Amino acid sequence: MGDWGWEYNPDAHHVIGETPNLAFIAEVEAHADELVRAAAALYLDGIAYQGQSPGVQEEVLPGGMFQYLTIVRQERLYIVQVTPWPL
Repeated sequence: MGDWGWEYNPDAHHVIGETPNLAFIAEVEAHADELVRAAAALYLDGIAYQGQSPGVQEEVLPGGMFQYLTIVRQERLYIVQVTPWPL
């Protein structure tokens, strides 16, 4: 397993803004951890991967949704948009 990880792109402030729903943000981050573990298991040698990356995907959670981009050769999952449902 490589050094898979996730991060906000371009940064946390841009992606999550000033949402008051910190419980939802914690849920997004926990789900991102799970997605990273799954990607590391699926792409065992991500840096040497020659196929096409999966592209932008979205996950719907009880408190909202988020979109993420998986770049296999970088062994990174980038969270690009977080949308909490109104409280």
